[in-house]
Amino acid sequence: MKKKLVSCLISFTLLSSLSTPLLAKAQENTEDIKGSLVIAGGGIGTSNHEIYEKFLSLAGGKEKAKVGIIPAASTTLQSSKKFKEDLVKYGANSDSIKILPVSNHDFSDTQKDESTWKNQVNDKKLSRTIKGLTAVWFVGGDQTKIVDSLRQNNGSNSEALKAIWDIYRKGAVIGGTSAGAAIMSDVMITGGDSLGALKDSLENKENKHVSKNQRSQKEYEPLSIQKGLGFFQHGIIDQHMDERARLGRLAVAAYTSERDKEKNFAYGVDEDTAMVVNNKDQKIEVVGRSGVAVLDMSKAELVSKQKARSGLENIKVSYLSPGDKINYHLKSFEFPKERVETKGFEYYSFNALPATGVFTPYGRLKAYLSYSLVDNESMKSAKSYVYDSKGSGYEIAFQKDNDTNGYWRYTDGQKDDYSIVNVKMDITPKTFKFQPDRKTSLTYKKPTFSSSESPAYDSIKGNLLIAGGALGSSNSSVYNKFINLAGGKQAKIGIVPAASTKFDSSNQFKSDLIKYGVKAENIEILPISNHDFKGTSENESTWKTNMNSDKLAQKVKGLTGIWFVGGDQTLITGSLRNENGSDSKVLQAIWHTYKNGAVLGGTSAGAAIMSNTMLAGGDSYGALSYGFTNTYDDMNQQEGGPAYLEKGLGFFQYGLVDQHFDNKARLGRLIATAYEKGNKNQLSYGIDEDTAMVVNNKEKQIEVVGRGGITLVDLAKVQANDKFPSDYKNILISCITPGDKVNLTTKEIVINPAKTSTRKNEYYSEKVGPNTGLFSPHGVLRKFLAYDLVDNAQSKEIKSYAFNQNKGFELTFRKSAESNGYWAYTDGQKDDYSIVKVALDIKPIDVDIR
Repeated sequence: MKKKLVSCLISFTLLSSLSTPLLAKAQENTEDIKGSLVIAGGGIGTSNHEIYEKFLSLAGGKEKAKVGIIPAASTTLQSSKKFKEDLVKYGANSDSIKILPVSNHDFSDTQKDESTWKNQVNDKKLSRTIKGLTAVWFVGGDQTKIVDSLRQNNGSNSEALKAIWDIYRKGAVIGGTSAGAAIMSDVMITGGDSLGALKDSLENKENKHVSKNQRSQKEYEPLSIQKGLGFFQHGIIDQHMDERARLGRLAVAAYTSERDKEKNFAYGVDEDTAMVVNNKDQKIEVVGRSGVAVLDMSKAELVSKQKARSGLENIKVSYLSPGDKINYHLKSFEFPKERVETKGFEYYSFNALPATGVFTPYGRLKAYLSYSLVDNESMKSAKSYVYDSKGSGYEIAFQKDNDTNGYWRYTDGQKDDYSIVNVKMDITPKTFKFQPDRKTSLTYKKPTFSSSESPAYDSIKGNLLIAGGALGSSNSSVYNKFINLAGGKQAKIGIVPAASTKFDSSNQFKSDLIKYGVKAENIEILPISNHDFKGTSENESTWKTNMNSDKLAQKVKGLTGIWFVGGDQTLITGSLRNENGSDSKVLQAIWHTYKNGAVLGGTSAGAAIMSNTMLAGGDSYGALSYGFTNTYDDMNQQEGGPAYLEKGLGFFQYGLVDQHFDNKARLGRLIATAYEKGNKNQLSYGIDEDTAMVVNNKEKQIEVVGRGGITLVDLAKVQANDKFPSDYKNILISCITPGDKVNLTTKEIVINPAKTSTRKNEYYSEKVGPNTGLFSPHGVLRKFLAYDLVDNAQSKEIKSYAFNQNKGFELTFRKSAESNGYWAYTDGQKDDYSIVKVALDIKPIDVDIR
């Protein structure tokens, strides 16, 4: 496929301005700048070699780079020292990296009083030092402290800032993360969230511009802006975009503050991601692990909808991924040639629910627009909402337009990676009213599925590695764990391809094992399937008889590890069980190798088959609203509807297992299934993507390995309304992360000792509103519970909602007597939380939106 160039239409219509004053443009002429910018959205992992190596390359290379780190945004020197350590790790010379004395305040982790540094910004010695650098990096924290440290009281540039501009013009790279990204544009966003920006700017309110010290008393924070340093003069920059759901904030900032919206995009950079600006080529490249949201406000209009309330319409939203490029002068995009267009070739066809909270599948912006809209032929439009606890808020409508398109490819093995262009977004004021549902019109069906218990084996010597899906080829901790449990690099591993319709995932896993040191001749893709595979000359449906092959069974008994790839879990059970439901000879051989010490592993569908009762279809809203179904509609049913259960293979004997847990928001599905069919004295386990639950049968213990977490559902103390389905009280929810362990019989949770308790030592103290959808910060369950509840002194309970049209559920998460949070930094300075025993109540509700 040829490289695509998608041009965006430019409107020269002058847009009406809101009350926020326009900031004066910076005076620096940027046309002759030879240097570059690396603008990171925050949360850069130490392992993110793409960003570090790009920065050092632009700084002249590892051996020649001379880097100055400006610590001004932070309250400590810790992040500056850590960044220096990371640069040295990536090959830079330690003696060539200096933490520059630029600050307007004292640092809490030193003996000196660094507030005196404010007087040094006009010192000639500091200017000479800066002029000898090839790169400057601004760490994160409070962006206003950076600006105040480098500008004079009259607003003019200090000598230090002039020196930075001088080396930037001559070819140096200027980089920064979080606050260090916010200062890059001329209009610098200094505070606010999406709801606060919308309410403050689009409603006729008297309480505008709430100060930061008032933030703890409000559920939302209005937009605030100041003049930035202006290194990037081609649009507004915002950061922590997806994690903190700042798309609404960026849209309002761009509409109210940009004098030349017709000329410039506005940019929102995700965490662990950077936009690299090449001033000479007038292009931006996306580098890192997530994406950059791009807003085209050239046709945006302010529309009055309700008394004293207005909305914004005709905003164009694009989302660029690593490897994509933006020509900011032409307002066009370039994509790598391996990306495939989705328009006219959509992979999915399901009715996506509106994005309403933590029960929404693909509940963050990029994933939601990808799966639920642009790569979904059934969907022309999709909705989300944002509102406060009084029900005052907005509907966010996303719509396919003539120029809407998606671009897909695999990344890091077989992870989906999407780019999205020109989705139309309208923001309309609405009021929301939630009342208890006293007489539901929904038809809830209890499961008729009955699964006889698999025999319990106390003497299993083998282990399990159960991965939640989307396992990255670079996830060394999971691969190395599997290989070690299989006997090391001499392991003999069989791959079961049955769940998939192609051999791609099996071949990919084999190549990954080889990359991690297993001999190619010791890995075999086993001829186990009940269907044909695409792209081969052989008819693999004939393999169905292999399940009772004595020769294949004997081969399986000689293996030390068996891996089940992802796809459709019913195809695995259908390939290993006889028509009468009994175990085939090959399945008996798998049990034999497992009992005698082999490790069994699997991802996605290969995880679902591990428990005795197998969750094979449905979503959270469907399971809670409609219960269970006896019919299975192939892969489409995995995206929504009532839950569908079948008998699994029963290798994991300590509760239910579900997968893709964070991305597909399956907490409600797991709760409904565990209540109806689980053992309430056991935990149920929801495994995130790119994460594995390692089961040690001898120790009767699990541990978390990988990049996400595992959600534990405990129904031992649940109270349910037998006369009204899905009305639950006192479900206990825990979320654990790599390094944490659980005893399978006592249910005791052992937290990684590197983490510190948050109880009575909470970092945050803020009033928070409900989690409502794509404009709500911390949309993933674990982060929502961490930031808004267990590490928030003001919160005793928090709410989220799941609804479709006029029916839904109110979710109330409460601190219980046993609740606690545990925090540590991981992969550099990323927050890592574990959450223990938060109580959850689920109440059916009627919904009225006006």
